[in-house]
Amino acid sequence: MAVIDVFAHVLPPKFLAKMQALKPEILDQFPYMKNGLLTDMDQHLASLPAGHQQIISAVNLNPEDFVGPIQAAELCRAANAEIAAMVRDHHDVFPAGVAMLPMNNVPAALKLIDEQIVNSQELVGVQLFTQALGQPITAAVYEPIFAKLAEIGAPVWLHPVFDRAKPANNVTFSWEYELTQAMNGMVAAGYFRRYPNLKVIVHHAGAMVPFFSQRIKYIQSAENYADFKKFYIDTAIWGHPKALELAWDFFGADHVLFGTDSPFGIPPVGPTAVIEQAVNDMQLTEGQKQQIFSGNWQRLMA
Repeated sequence: MAVIDVFAHVLPPKFLAKMQALKPEILDQFPYMKNGLLTDMDQHLASLPAGHQQIISAVNLNPEDFVGPIQAAELCRAANAEIAAMVRDHHDVFPAGVAMLPMNNVPAALKLIDEQIVNSQELVGVQLFTQALGQPITAAVYEPIFAKLAEIGAPVWLHPVFDRAKPANNVTFSWEYELTQAMNGMVAAGYFRRYPNLKVIVHHAGAMVPFFSQRIKYIQSAENYADFKKFYIDTAIWGHPKALELAWDFFGADHVLFGTDSPFGIPPVGPTAVIEQAVNDMQLTEGQKQQIFSGNWQRLMA
């Protein structure tokens, strides 16, 4: 049975070296990134179970948080080229990669999409975060990026970051709240109605939305409720088949993709085995499980 992990992370080593040249202690701000599986491809590849492939995206070491617009664009361009090279060099394991964008330079971001994603065989979409530069990802300044991606049919990988204005952030709960708020912002802004070809893959099984779906149904409009179902989600909640069934029931059989957040979560190599077992333990048919493991990704990319 083929297994395609749509949300696995790397930290391109040349990109990391450039960031460290600018900020030598940069990884001290993000100690979880001091993980050899992110940068050492031999070690990374050796950690994967047989028959598994990964769609690779960079960890959230975002240039716009550290440098100005021109330099951020240059760093993203180089990082994207490095991710594309990883895909070419290991295409049997990495069938595709996800690009970075300089969120402090939207014109350059749109140019990178045209030059590095359109017609690319390696980079198939972009990773965006729930906030950028202290603004929600649904801030008006970022909307042209969503419009452009919808136009070309390339997905958004939506990853959480902390809202630094909040005093009590924690990885267990805060990121799920931030994901939920970003989803709510996209729905409230009417993105799916203005951009009907928009595809958004939400990390961590759609965060709070499946559990609170009836609150959405009865508090918000019928149109909003229908729009929440248009998100795609991954399975990166590190187990819990019943919770995955809840997400599958809300988002639908075609919108759940196998994703792990590897190599994070469960040492030493990440949660892949635990999540794969959880999918196998879901009360679904073998055909429905295969949709999660690979079929829905292949359909999304068709």
